[in-house]
Order: sequence, then structure tokens, then C-alpha cells
Amino acid sequence: MPTPQDPAPRTGLRLDRYLETGLFNARWLMAPFYVGLTFALLLLLVAFCREVIHETPLLMSGGADTEDAIMLALTLVDLTLAGNLLLIVIFSGYESYVSKLDTFGHEDRPDWIGKVDFSGLKLRLVASIVAISAITLLKAFMRLGEGEINQTQLFWQVTIHLTFVVSGVFLAVMDWLGSLGAKLEAEVHKAH
Repeated sequence: MPTPQDPAPRTGLRLDRYLETGLFNARWLMAPFYVGLTFALLLLLVAFCREVIHETPLLMSGGADTEDAIMLALTLVDLTLAGNLLLIVIFSGYESYVSKLDTFGHEDRPDWIGKVDFSGLKLRLVASIVAISAITLLKAFMRLGEGEINQTQLFWQVTIHLTFVVSGVFLAVMDWLGSLGAKLEAEVHKAH
């Protein structure tokens, strides 16, 4: 006879157990996505190296000016931020949706792995996208005098950047309001 502490006994064909096990194991279907993102990270590394290899001889020979050096630095920062964005998605997504990363107590394991929830992941993603957009916009402003970009293109880049900024602010405000609601609910339950 079940006690009040025991869960209710399962009846039927146990089909629900097989279904739930299958659904739970379906999370592994996401693993190839994270492998694909790792490949994208490798492609960013190739692009980073290509930029350095292509631009360094020009800068060293005097065939480029200070603005070219700044543009190279901005491009490298842009690629680095995109790589960081991919790492955040790979690590956080894999840990949140597939399986815990067992790094065997490696001393270089970043502290944030395993601590970034969906809300934190959203904010980190938006912050990275805003930073990448800002660098792209700064590069566009620097090319404005060279005739490589027209005012219509610049207008749309500013508009898109501002859209990212406003979206980030809205996400942060929604998360802040959600945390306030959770705190208020906890206090109400505590009072009762």
C-alpha cells in the first residue's frame, strides 16, 4: 500500500515512460548544431588569420596609413567578439539543453560555464550583437569619406544598430521586472 510520501503507482502500459525517455534523449539532436557552431568558430579563426596575413605586409611596408591600421584593429576586434558570441552560445546552449560539460576539474574552465541561465544567455547575446554592430558602424563612419559607403547605407546601419540597442534595453528591463516579480512572489509566500 502506498504511503503518503510515495508517488502514486504508475498504471497502464508504461507507454508514458518510453515517451518521456525518448523526449528526454531527443536533446542529443542538438549536439550536431553545437558541432556546426564549432566549425563556424574555426571559420572565424581562418578569417582572422587571413586579415592579419593580408594587412600586416601593407602596414609594415608603409603602403597603408594609420586609418588602415585602425580598420584592421576594428576588424580583428569584430571577429573576436563574434568568436566570443559563438563560444557563449556553444557552451551555454550545450550545458543548458544537452548535457553538462565534464571538464574533469580543468583549471582553465571559465567560471560562467554552468551559471548562465536562459535570461543571462539572452543578455550576453544581445550585448555581443550590439558591440559587433557598433564596431561595424564605426568602420562605416571611417569609410564614409572614402566613398565606399553612401548615406543611405549609413542610415540603415544606424537604424539597425539602434534597433539592437533598444531591443537589448527592453530585454534587460523585462528580465529586471521578472526578477522583481519573482522576489515579490517569494516574499508573499514567505509571509503566509
